Amino acid sequence: EKERFDPTQFQDCIIQGLTETGTDLEAVAKFLDASGAKLDYRRYAETLFDILVAGGMLAPGGTLADDMTRTNVCVFAAQEDLETMQAFAQVFNKLIRRYKYLEKGFEDEVKKLLLFLKGFSESERNKLAMLTGILLANGTLNASILNSLYNENLVKEGVSAAFAVKLFKSWINEKDINAVAVSLRKVNMDNRLMELFPANKQSVEHFSKYFTEAGLKELSEYVRNQQTIGARKELQKELQEQMSRGDPFKDIILYVKEEMKKNNISEQTVVAIIWSSVMSTVEWNKKEELVAEQAIKHLKQYSPLLAAFTTQGQSELTLLLKIQEYCYDNIHFMKAFQKIVVLFYKAEVLSEEPILKWYKDAHLAKGKSVFLEQMKKFVEWLKNAEEESESEAEEGD
Repeated sequence: EKERFDPTQFQDCIIQGLTETGTDLEAVAKFLDASGAKLDYRRYAETLFDILVAGGMLAPGGTLADDMTRTNVCVFAAQEDLETMQAFAQVFNKLIRRYKYLEKGFEDEVKKLLLFLKGFSESERNKLAMLTGILLANGTLNASILNSLYNENLVKEGVSAAFAVKLFKSWINEKDINAVAVSLRKVNMDNRLMELFPANKQSVEHFSKYFTEAGLKELSEYVRNQQTIGARKELQKELQEQMSRGDPFKDIILYVKEEMKKNNISEQTVVAIIWSSVMSTVEWNKKEELVAEQAIKHLKQYSPLLAAFTTQGQSELTLLLKIQEYCYDNIHFMKAFQKIVVLFYKAEVLSEEPILKWYKDAHLAKGKSVFLEQMKKFVEWLKNAEEESESEAEEGD
């Protein structure tokens, strides 16, 4: 009975058992499974996990107490390779599947171990990083444990970033970058990875260089994409606020151009964002016969803003596709498509070449028969106008 309520006694029982089983991890898993019926795992979860990772109970800061008995059947005394860590991951998996109540205690343990990283040797850190990556991949651990890596001291001394390299390598090795992204997103960690570096080094360039050189190009690209997505969302939000305030177009254009430069956002992306912002600032009429008139009036007002970001043929085509998509997805706008395109042509937002290209082969499948039919006469007129201007130019020559 005494063993059940005394961590030292508990530790002795576990260490003695592990020493007897030796390094055969199958036997270790069986011993731990059987011991759970006799020993109080619930109360001594921290002691149990300390032993399995470090070989004995850890003092604050991550050192093993000198006078404590210890075992070599633990993660820190094992070989530093992925295969050995995968075998250890199985031990933790089986134990936590068998004793479900240990789940929370194990997460707390890993959070603690990450805060103790400076107290461990480089080799111990590497093993812990590999093991953590594998356990994140198989779902034994939740990605929220990574919060510990944002500890100021660990970040400042470069411990967090170095640990993250090994951790993400083993995580991506078990799964892939998409699975990693899903796990990070679930715990709102997808936009925080740059915090692994001190404030003066929190840039996409620095992150990208560091992790690409460490052999994690896919993680660098993922963070770069996240940054771009974040910048786009921020741009759209700010644009909508500026429009609702009625800011002058010249100020809005200046702001957007600065953001494009700062975040390396293309004109095609920007014109799509402006279109969606312009269309979301209005409460549209539900009657089909009235909505076209309302749309023309509204879009006429915003033509100068759109024209500032359709300086390339590709941007004009992007806008055409966005208009097509919008008119298809919002059924009241089905008959307004041609009217919007003609308005933008007259307002010099769109030019004839991209319109003809759209008509010929660059349109979407969404509602194409309806929209192509609507555009037929206008396209014929454009072609004739083009031919006339060509023949006039020839006569002039």
